[in-house]
Order: sequence, then C-alpha cells, then structure tokens
Amino acid sequence: MKIVNLTPHEINIIGADNTVALIVPPSGIVARATSTRSIFGSVKVDGIDIPINKTTFGTVISLPEPAEDTIYVVSNITAQAVPNRDDVFIVDESVRDENGRIIGCRSLAHV
Repeated sequence: MKIVNLTPHEINIIGADNTVALIVPPSGIVARATSTRSIFGSVKVDGIDIPINKTTFGTVISLPEPAEDTIYVVSNITAQAVPNRDDVFIVDESVRDENGRIIGCRSLAHV
C-alpha cells in the first residue's frame, strides 16, 4: 500500500513503543476544498448575539483520481468534502510532546 501525503506537513506515524514508525513526507501537492460560510442563525448569551454559521464544502482541488493500492491523506476539511472516497483519510489520535505540540499520530481515519 502506498500513502500519498496531500498536506503541506510531514506526517509521523507513532508506533506502540512511542517512537516514529513511519515518516510520510509531503508530496508537494496540497489538496484543498473550497468552502462557503453562510449565517445559519444566532444565539443570545448574556445579552450578546453570537452568530451561528453553516459551512458548505464545494470543489476539491488537487485531489488525484483513485489509484490502485494508494491512499491519500488530506486535511479534515478536504476529507469532509469527499465523504464517498474510500481512499481519502485524515490523521487521527494525535501525539503531543511535553510542550503540547503535535509530533505525530497513531492512526489514520476515514471521515
């Protein structure tokens, strides 16, 4: 199986022993989804109206067609825009260092 990283960041897969088991470098292509935000309503809290928006995802840019034995890792927003693509994944189970910075993930997820 081949993993194509369509994010701008290196993906470190952390193994059971808490070391980096696999590094997936960025492919140089970043898949993105267009999005449109519209006002859905509002809520009033302590006399203040807080807008509630609804986001609609549109066209996905730079996502290759499915390829045999290949999965694509994209941003969460991009994955949400193509929920029927069985070959599109996001990183899951983030691992953080002692300063709270994300240093990798333990798994991938399908949206």
